[in-house]
Amino acid sequence: MTLTIAGTDFDQHEYDDRGDVLYLSVGPPREATRTIATPEGHAVDYDESDAVIGMVLVNVRFILERDGMLTLSL
Repeated sequence: MTLTIAGTDFDQHEYDDRGDVLYLSVGPPREATRTIATPEGHAVDYDESDAVIGMVLVNVRFILERDGMLTLSL
């Protein structure tokens, strides 16, 4: 399954049910050059060319059940 967010295709994913955290990556997970926190408390990982390579989305199930959608500000 591929999930597309803002034009970036995330083809790797892992959900931690206990922590309600969704880990997304473009290709196999790799170390980021920099990570930016979003106002909503999520994290976006970038590579050396400033391309998005991963995201960590927190409280995913809680937010979706409460709001019906997840907002991510970049």
